[in-house]
Amino acid sequence: MGFLSNVHRYREAGEEANANNVERFGMPVKSLFTSTKLLSLHHHIDITDANENIVYQSESRILSLRDRTDVTDRRGELVAHVERKILSLHERHYVTMADGREFELTNELLHVINDITNIVGLGWQLRGNILGLNFELYDSNGDIIALISQKMLSLHDKYCIDIYKPEYEKEVVVILITLQHMMRDRANSSSAGSSSSSSSG
Repeated sequence: MGFLSNVHRYREAGEEANANNVERFGMPVKSLFTSTKLLSLHHHIDITDANENIVYQSESRILSLRDRTDVTDRRGELVAHVERKILSLHERHYVTMADGREFELTNELLHVINDITNIVGLGWQLRGNILGLNFELYDSNGDIIALISQKMLSLHDKYCIDIYKPEYEKEVVVILITLQHMMRDRANSSSAGSSSSSSSG
């Protein structure tokens, strides 16, 4: 069980913070949780607090090559708009916050186990472990901003976010939603490649 909690660190709302995360970074200031609605034509994601109250939502436009996504708060006010750059080898997504600030997520290539995504415009970096489905978000000084963990084998594509710098909560939420889209695109691409290989064989 200790090995699993070290490699895979997802937890549900109401459960204690992962012991390994607490040992490395201390107790998070705040935690949020996400769940993707099944059978949704608009790829709808709910982001809830520890009491399972919805605090943010995201919705993507159906059949959009640019994967256009709007993130809103509990009042329905826009937090950010996200778009994918088409024909990019770096899984690049552009983010425009409601206050006009812009940044982009671009994935570094040639990493086998660890995944590195640069947050260009903020100077942040998202470092992930695709085996354990854990991601760490660092600022330009190398200080931890948030920890993100994905639930294994979940039909609802669930994530837990432990936030250490609550002043960046909105940016963290938008980065998480963009990460979910990047992971989904990667899974779809792998499935398409496997199907193509099988049919050609």
